[in-house]
Amino acid sequence: MAMTLRLTEEENRRLAELAAAEGRSKQEVVRSALAERWARQQKEQQLDDVMQRILPRYRGLLDKLGPS
Repeated sequence: MAMTLRLTEEENRRLAELAAAEGRSKQEVVRSALAERWARQQKEQQLDDVMQRILPRYRGLLDKLGPS
């Protein structure tokens, strides 16, 4: 699916510099950034899911230990 990405002149300059430094197209750089951000968000969500399950089990102990 096609998409138009509107960037400021500064953002476009930075993207062009990054693409040139990495020897990739601007499109490849944007796609890579999207994939990396998506993967990071998925890991954060997994961690949040685990914490939601685990914290209630250890709430009493954590309260006894006090703030870190």
